[in-house]
Amino acid sequence: MRRKSRILLCFAVLWVLGIAYYFYSGTTLSRKDDWSGINSNRIQSHSNADDKAHSLETLPPGKVRWQDFDQDLYVGATVVRPGQDPYARNKFNQVESDKLRMDRSVPDTRHDQYILRMYCSRDALRSHLFSYACTVSPASLQFCSRQDKTRVVSPIIDVINMDNFQYVGASADLKGGFDWNLVFKWDYMTLEQRRARQGNPIAPIKTPMIAGGLFVMDKNYFEELGKYDMMMDVWGGENLEISFRVWQCGGSLEIIPCSRVGHVFRKQHPYTFPGGSGTVFARNTRRAAEVWMDDFKNFYYAAVPSARNVPYGNIQSRLEMKKRLGCKPFKWYLENVYPELRVPDHQDIAFGALQQGQNCLDTLGHFADGVVGVYECHNAGGNQVPIFDPSIFISAECWICCSQTENSQNIVPQGSQLCQHYYWNSNDKNHCTSTKGTFSCFSCSKCYSDVCTLVL
Repeated sequence: MRRKSRILLCFAVLWVLGIAYYFYSGTTLSRKDDWSGINSNRIQSHSNADDKAHSLETLPPGKVRWQDFDQDLYVGATVVRPGQDPYARNKFNQVESDKLRMDRSVPDTRHDQYILRMYCSRDALRSHLFSYACTVSPASLQFCSRQDKTRVVSPIIDVINMDNFQYVGASADLKGGFDWNLVFKWDYMTLEQRRARQGNPIAPIKTPMIAGGLFVMDKNYFEELGKYDMMMDVWGGENLEISFRVWQCGGSLEIIPCSRVGHVFRKQHPYTFPGGSGTVFARNTRRAAEVWMDDFKNFYYAAVPSARNVPYGNIQSRLEMKKRLGCKPFKWYLENVYPELRVPDHQDIAFGALQQGQNCLDTLGHFADGVVGVYECHNAGGNQVPIFDPSIFISAECWICCSQTENSQNIVPQGSQLCQHYYWNSNDKNHCTSTKGTFSCFSCSKCYSDVCTLVL
């Protein structure tokens, strides 16, 4: 009986001591946390005060810190007055833009199968270069390329309507590409490529080209690879140059379907170019072509003959960098990265425009299965450059045709060496006759907004 009492007494003493230790430890930790919090708050407060004082001393007139930014005051300073053009300042509808708040929610346009698996650590984010000038979704930075620093990734680019700022999710079945005029375009994946992705629709998409200004890459790799071409001006061509360079020098470009960025696509630039936008774009594009395209650059000059007259500056340092990095030739790029791009025959190819009076046949920016039309000739290539190839007769974005308008004279491929061999005449049966045979003709229907639509 006594032994049992002693055991119970020992348990009771141990229990009391345990409770006492628990409360003592909790109080001590609480005090430590409180003191740490007070210390941290004091340090943070002191730091903020120092930062504010420092900022107030160094900020130029009219500038404020982000913490002190007044959105309503800023918007009110440039508000569109009654009678003013809402597109004049930024080339988009400023009235609709001003209605949006900085902290607005952005629609989640990602695939339903998207699962967030990991975020980059802070250290990893510090080691990467983020190039964005758009509305970025919360998960657009979730990709981490620590496993392979040579991977340069880009998001799917959703569309923000320039008129009403409606957010529209873009297709995930697109890759970046270009034509021989070196103008960026979106290419639909082939049927086989789309079928292969059905089992994993959020897998990265290898892309020959990225759009300008939207990518993430390892900062050290960006520097090792030569950064940007600093001799390019303002805007245009930089995405061509860095895309060629990444692929040809051992890296890769991918579109990450789980990352989406909204972009306002405007019809005009809100800023000016020294010498004009066409000249600046041609200069930048020539620099990319001269450094990276080898003899294939001649297809660019055939598509845009006026580019030959635009000086492109000194490229010696870029050529030396290309040699130092051991980059592959452009032929390798075409065969292994962009086999979908049709390479014309060197002997038979010619580029030009189908011109009638002041109007030229124009794809109007449509895809291969879209409607073509006529538009005022601008002599800048782009949508007005069909390829004249005897093997397919005439093509532009894969359409095959000949063209005429009422009371027209002969329609001749302007600037083409094939003019002496190929010509078309109209006849009473509304057909075009040529040395290649008889083809159905397009005629011009009623014009709207200075754009004529061709009907067969």
